[in-house]
Amino acid sequence: MKASSDFVEEMPRLGQIGLEGFAPYLMNRIMGRYNASLQSDMADLGLTTPQVRSLAVLSVMDGLLIRELAVYAVVQQSTLSRALDALVQAGLVRRETDGKDLRAARIFLTTSGRDTFERLWPKMAHAYQAMFEGVGEAEKKAFVATLQTVLRNVRHNDF
Repeated sequence: MKASSDFVEEMPRLGQIGLEGFAPYLMNRIMGRYNASLQSDMADLGLTTPQVRSLAVLSVMDGLLIRELAVYAVVQQSTLSRALDALVQAGLVRRETDGKDLRAARIFLTTSGRDTFERLWPKMAHAYQAMFEGVGEAEKKAFVATLQTVLRNVRHNDF
């Protein structure tokens, strides 16, 4: 088995790969454009990207611990804490003390939070569809499966 330093030495330099061939660059650029395409719709609802990510995750997996929500929403816990404070103040989510660990809190969508997310969802779905314009269903499924494999390779949590 080769040491990781041997692998790095064998890898071409970024200038040789090029930005258009470097997956992390492409993923960041795609997500930047996706988020930018939703910016005005989020602002119209008084929401930030971390808040929308939280609502989106909770719409699928309600009642997560804050540390779990931070991972799923891809938001640093300090940023998430501020986002959740604003969402609680707006009545879009509620905090409940975890039954097993009184120091931990679980986050739940309120009816208003679910309604707010449902107002944004059509815009999110449209932006998602636009990303895959011209991509066949089989290619899209293969791409998503590849992303799931990559995520398993890089994740630090069991989820």
